[in-house]
Amino acid sequence: MTTCLSRTPANLTALLLVVVLSLLLFQGAAAATAATVVVAANDSSAASKAGANYICDGFDDQAEIQAALATLPQGGTVVLSEGTFNCTGVIVPTGGTTLVGRGPGETILSFGQNGMLNVSAEYVNLDGFSVAGTGYTNMSTNTTLDLTQWLGVITVYASHTKVHNVTGTADASIQAVFLVLHNPNVYAPILEDVEFVGCRAVDPGTFGFLHNAWGSENTTLRDIRYDNCAAINCGRDVAFNSWVTGFDFAEQNDIEGLRVVDCLAEGNLESGFHFEWDPEKRDCVFINCSSRNNGGKSSPDGYLVGDPNYFGAGFYLPGGQVSLVNCRAEGNRVFGFFMSNPAGILLYNCTESSTGRITAAGGTSTKPIAYCILQSEPAQSDPSIVMDHCTSLDTNGWGLFLCGVENVLIRNFTMINPAGIEGKGALLGCPRGELPVNSTIKVGVSNSTIDLTASGDRLETLLYIVENRNVKYSGRIFSDAVHPVLIEGSGTGDVDLGGLIVLPANATPRVA
Repeated sequence: MTTCLSRTPANLTALLLVVVLSLLLFQGAAAATAATVVVAANDSSAASKAGANYICDGFDDQAEIQAALATLPQGGTVVLSEGTFNCTGVIVPTGGTTLVGRGPGETILSFGQNGMLNVSAEYVNLDGFSVAGTGYTNMSTNTTLDLTQWLGVITVYASHTKVHNVTGTADASIQAVFLVLHNPNVYAPILEDVEFVGCRAVDPGTFGFLHNAWGSENTTLRDIRYDNCAAINCGRDVAFNSWVTGFDFAEQNDIEGLRVVDCLAEGNLESGFHFEWDPEKRDCVFINCSSRNNGGKSSPDGYLVGDPNYFGAGFYLPGGQVSLVNCRAEGNRVFGFFMSNPAGILLYNCTESSTGRITAAGGTSTKPIAYCILQSEPAQSDPSIVMDHCTSLDTNGWGLFLCGVENVLIRNFTMINPAGIEGKGALLGCPRGELPVNSTIKVGVSNSTIDLTASGDRLETLLYIVENRNVKYSGRIFSDAVHPVLIEGSGTGDVDLGGLIVLPANATPRVA
């Protein structure tokens, strides 16, 4: 009898080998992903030190943190204990890694001697600690730009970065607490996909959150997201310069795909939420954001509305495609909402109150304006701006100011009890003395539709319509003023007031 021995086919052996190698590689990848290195602060507990891979001595603690980061595989994590890490140099996380603490106030990175945290590699996560930066000095001797100051305590250079639950502050020797910066010498590709969640800049002498770009290529920052972040008292007591804002989303960079949700700007030297004039703004959306008591810098008497030397706004939106939904401006010094050269701006269900509120020191603006819309160049879109279901309540100046604008669509606007300026509650159009700075077009309002409800008796004229052309008005005016609606101007023509009804003040209760 012949006995046959079965043999494994060659192709099956190869397949089994591939499976085994794949399992080993998967296990190795899983082990690498789970890699964790613990660094303890000098003042952390004995238990934290006992479980740590590195223990800091309280001097140059960035060295231990950087050494721990250097040991990580892709996907690894450095865990910082409770306590204060005194850092006199730069911390640079490696790509694909996480630096996490015990939470803001528990884990503190205290930076001095030009120390900072720089994210220059992709897919870095920062989570759960506080940062503080002080005493930055000029180390650059061959340039007129102090590169050590025009940075942030946390500077994000690279894409796909997440910064969660980080609270920061700084003195006035550095430009920002949180800075998103395109620097082609550090990271040349487009800077995109950066996320801030639960982050706060509190009482710094500088900008809270700032975007900027150096160089001439890839200067558009894309897909930058803020969720539940706050900038509080930035530059209030001492300032990096006279332009410090809470959030500045476009300094020298263009911006596209910005999302800002449930964020707060309060008590800042200049604007709460801010864009500079020249950069392009595309697809920028704010939802449920609040801006309160901003504009600590004084403005002189007699300045022109829109003078770029003074912001003082809750929301400062010079042009671009920006949408605000359910946003609130309260007690800001000069403007609740400032908009110029709109090219598709949308405000929906936004609320302003008490713009121009008298400060504790007794100062305020000479021209507080709840909603200011200026145009100094021909409109680029129709409508150029849409305001729908927005409200002005108890403003200390004009509830609505339109100057040089065209293609404006305002629906369901409510203005209640404005204090007005020179006896007028809203200025719809403008005399030549109120031309916006560098205006190249005519004064007034043209080719627009305005629907509003207004009430108030603190002034002689509630709505002052001047230099209007081809404008249709509708709505209801509740007022016992001498001139509830007044129309003037040599260039006024084709103004349709057929849908605007004037009623006595007691015809409706005051809405709170």
